[in-house]
This record gives sequence, structure tokens and C-alpha cells, in this order.
Amino acid sequence: MTDLAQEIGFMQRALILSHQALPACRPNPPVGCVLVKDGEIVSEGFTQPPGCHHAEAMALANYDLPLNEVTAYVTLEPCSFVGRTPSCAHTLVEKGIKRVVVATLDPDPRNSGKGIDVLKQAGIEVSVGLCEQEVFDFISPYLLNK
Repeated sequence: MTDLAQEIGFMQRALILSHQALPACRPNPPVGCVLVKDGEIVSEGFTQPPGCHHAEAMALANYDLPLNEVTAYVTLEPCSFVGRTPSCAHTLVEKGIKRVVVATLDPDPRNSGKGIDVLKQAGIEVSVGLCEQEVFDFISPYLLNK
């Protein structure tokens, strides 16, 4: 199990990745994701241009081993709905991830807590709030609050 300092480091890496998403990801929010196994980052991703991979999907596409011992660190709650791309929350469930650490919830009413619910209902361990203020300060201008 990783310690808190390690976990913060993984989330801060995800936050750094989220900056790489801009400006191409707009109007989607800039999100970063790292996949960690045995205390090591095994894959990374960030939001691609609309219609292309979200951060989680990019990280998953770059890792083709089983996910049953992998933790995903994601700056924003995984999406629970299908838009131009599949639902990231459902994809994480289908791929068999064991744990997801989320910095902040998505205020978009299409998602807002639903992504977390999808993960928890599938028996995935979910933590919310790691580095929340730091991530929110960066991502809040890009979030849909309607």
C-alpha cells in the first residue's frame, strides 16, 4: 500500500499532465490520470481533443496488462455518461480496476457524483478529495456548472 506522501505525488503528477491537455481538449475540462501498480506509475494520460480519449481512456490505452492490482489517480471524477466518447467510469469498471483516487467531483449535472456511484456499485474502492483544492483551483474555470 502506498503512503499519503506517495499518493499526493501521484495526484500531483496527474495535475501536471492535465495542463498538457490545454488548449486542445476544450470544451472538455483538462484532466490528468496516472495508473499506479506496486508504487510505480505504469501509464499516464490526459484529455485529448473532443471526440478522442479522455484522460482515463488514454492511460488505459497505453497499458495492456490486467488492472486488478492497479490504482487510477484522476484529477476529476470519471464521466458516467456517453457523449462523443464512452463513459470513463464504466470503462474503468469493465477493465477491472481495483481502486480509483479522485481529486474533485465534477459539478456537471450530467455527472456530479454519478461517476463515483458507478465505481462504488461495481465494488471498486474509491477515495475523493486528495489534493482537491490544488486541483480545483486549476480546473474550476473549465468546468460546466449548469
